[in-house]
Amino acid sequence: MKNTALTNKHIALGAKMVPFAGYNMPVTYEGINAEHATVRNGVGVFDVSHMGEFILKGENALDLIQRVTSNDASKLYDGKVQYSCLPNQDGGIVDDLLVYRINEKAYMLVVNASNIEKDWNWISQFNDKGVEMHNISDKTSLLAIQGPKAADALQTLTDVDLASMEYYTFVKGTFAGVDNVIISATGYTGAGGFEIYFDNEHAGQIWAAIFEAGKAYNIKPIGLGARDTLRLEMGFCLYGNDIDDTTSPIEAGLGWITKFTKPFTNSSALQAQKEAGIQKKLVGFEMIDRGIPRHDYEIADAEGNIIGKVTSGTQAPSLQKAIGMGYVAKDFSKEGTEIFILIRNTPIKAKIVKFPFYK
Repeated sequence: MKNTALTNKHIALGAKMVPFAGYNMPVTYEGINAEHATVRNGVGVFDVSHMGEFILKGENALDLIQRVTSNDASKLYDGKVQYSCLPNQDGGIVDDLLVYRINEKAYMLVVNASNIEKDWNWISQFNDKGVEMHNISDKTSLLAIQGPKAADALQTLTDVDLASMEYYTFVKGTFAGVDNVIISATGYTGAGGFEIYFDNEHAGQIWAAIFEAGKAYNIKPIGLGARDTLRLEMGFCLYGNDIDDTTSPIEAGLGWITKFTKPFTNSSALQAQKEAGIQKKLVGFEMIDRGIPRHDYEIADAEGNIIGKVTSGTQAPSLQKAIGMGYVAKDFSKEGTEIFILIRNTPIKAKIVKFPFYK
């Protein structure tokens, strides 16, 4: 099992550690609900150094990205980030990812931890025009500082005007006395905040500086458990749960990152699917009766016919109700439709609602 540069720090802080995507990761420190509230209302720090980072460089870097990703990366400018996915040949998704444009000939791709090797091999097979590729995942640390007080808590550590950074942009600058740090504003919690990318050797220094600067804002370390409840309240997909090699981006509601303005892997089949109409759709639902939906629970209609499956579910701390995501037959995907989640074979009533759950 791999460790991040900060694993010993989490253990010293009393984190409950679990294996996640091949890494020893903190799932919680003081409890998921408390950590969730810290991020929603204040500021918290996630160590997400298990994520993967690839650098693509050269004349044909954009061409390669355009051919393997569903979104239109030609729309990017220096310092802009784009959410996208890597479609496979069968209508599913190899992974979802972020594309960072450093300049017109250099890009950084940020991929999911469990898919680093898979994504590297997938992209490499299309690299027939000599794009320089570097997998910097093992030497790169990544902290996500999330919450409404994040900008205030971090501002003393950098000359970059954090409050004025637009969503899905990034800058390279000095942070906590370390040069060449990427500071980005993408976020996976819906609470605002920043991601800080830097070399592993600076992890201890940057971690300490963040917690010192954030003391006045009651900054706290946050585990992956609260990261999951926060992203779920926003209706953000988690690879391996809500999207995978068998789910189409069109079915998953990711038509907005699937641009048919250029050819990409399996684009003609996905375009045909969009035009013909999908058979199933990823929806959000909230429980009407008591019960917590979990991954892989079946979804039924009022007559007991199975119409779909839960992909993610939890008791949402900010909403004080149970919510979930899942694929259902298209006829049952309209907002307000009553469905039933089979919890230990008992049908428990729920209704379809619009994303995000947390407004």
